[in-house]
Amino acid sequence: MSQKKHNWLLYAIITMLTWGVWMTFSDPTLGDKYLGIPSNFPSEMVYVIWALSMIPCAIFALFNIKWKLDVRPKSVLLSMGVGLLGAGGQLVLFIALKYAPSYLVMPMISVAPIVTVLLSATILKEKVSKLGILGIILAFIAIICFAIPSDKEGTVSSWIWILLAAVVFICWGIQAFVMKLANNHTPDAESVFVYMAIAAVVLIPVAFLLKSPSTLAEYGWGISAKVFGVQILNAIGAFTLVYANRYGKAMVIAPLADACSPVICCLLSIVLLAIAGLDAMPSVWQICGMVAAISCVFIFSRE
Repeated sequence: MSQKKHNWLLYAIITMLTWGVWMTFSDPTLGDKYLGIPSNFPSEMVYVIWALSMIPCAIFALFNIKWKLDVRPKSVLLSMGVGLLGAGGQLVLFIALKYAPSYLVMPMISVAPIVTVLLSATILKEKVSKLGILGIILAFIAIICFAIPSDKEGTVSSWIWILLAAVVFICWGIQAFVMKLANNHTPDAESVFVYMAIAAVVLIPVAFLLKSPSTLAEYGWGISAKVFGVQILNAIGAFTLVYANRYGKAMVIAPLADACSPVICCLLSIVLLAIAGLDAMPSVWQICGMVAAISCVFIFSRE
């Protein structure tokens, strides 16, 4: 068991890598250029496919625990709470992006780990060393640097996006905290993830209310399969994140994952954009963010 407890960083790194690649090919330009996914593919349908991509990982999780799913009420309630907070945040995010461009919405929700840190410190009484505190500060610096918008133009059709973005901010900040609670009350991380997958699938009808299922047929199953291939990276990252939270501290893992995933995305995007002959130079803020994020990884490896 003692050896397992030291694996939280490995699980967190897997989450960073999978989410970094997922973020890269979720970009409309790169997704279209390298995978042939139309840039106008509806985000509501992306949610549906993402929810379905959780199923293979959930089946693997069940196999890993010999199909012995924890069905105690408290475990089910906490684990479903994790899934509903995450999936609900995704749906609200899609709605927010209808009212404002991503470079306005994402900075507001990117610092959601501050909610996790505050809840973990005050309720769970989690503590880290002085070096660990420096790592958390560097993680937040990285997140803020990546959130600073570049010189782009966009339109804001309604200020309701601020309220919607605030909902996502709160949902995702609380989700990481509840994930730690769920891991504390459930004998295995796999059960937590299975209920997360169930919660994601349960909300599919809500996505269909926002966009008709017939929309998928308009793009063909080939495009949907490519979107599935991208979205399953998110599911794998979510799976390993559950393990990271089981063996590590939520107030460390939440900012670490959110800080370092954009580094992978940024570096990979630079290479792919350069190959495509497009502008691949990162901004000064992105460079600062990468330095801060990489530094906090080294610090947390000693925590």
